[in-house]
Amino acid sequence: MKLKYILCSLLSLVVMGCGPQPNKPVDVVLTVNDYTITKNEFDDGFAQSAFSDREDKVKARSEYLDNLINQKLILLDAQKKGIDKDQAFLKSIERFWEQSLMTAALGIKTQEITKSLVVSDVELRRFYESMVKDGITTKSYEDVYPQIQWQAQKQMETRLLDEWLKGLRNKAVISVNKDLLKAQ
Repeated sequence: MKLKYILCSLLSLVVMGCGPQPNKPVDVVLTVNDYTITKNEFDDGFAQSAFSDREDKVKARSEYLDNLINQKLILLDAQKKGIDKDQAFLKSIERFWEQSLMTAALGIKTQEITKSLVVSDVELRRFYESMVKDGITTKSYEDVYPQIQWQAQKQMETRLLDEWLKGLRNKAVISVNKDLLKAQ
């Protein structure tokens, strides 16, 4: 659990832009060597951390500050050793960024689809009759209505996401060298 807090805090430092600051802002609450953290950055990081859930806010902020200093020292040491320039590290950051961006894009597209999605009673009845025909259920339509509605919506979401992706493929210029893909 402690590792989770440290990883979340490290990620928040990276996101907060904890690089060297050429002009020291007036509201700096923490300086570790050449790195500074403003009051807003500290407050935002604290609010997003697990420390903010604690009852004793004064103690929690103090512990968060101590944790932040330790993280900064670890990051500075890692940068000094060149770990931040290591190809394996950079590749893992690239994969993380791509996965995060893809998750966000799919989430936004799914929300768009969900907002505009309407499953008619006729479609739900057809879906139900198909389930009865395939022996999936013997219950009445009314008994399984919530499940049918949910499942029909998920199937329509999937179908619409697939159509969206096909549209993206159709608009793209894609070239594949199949000779290079052959198993060796």
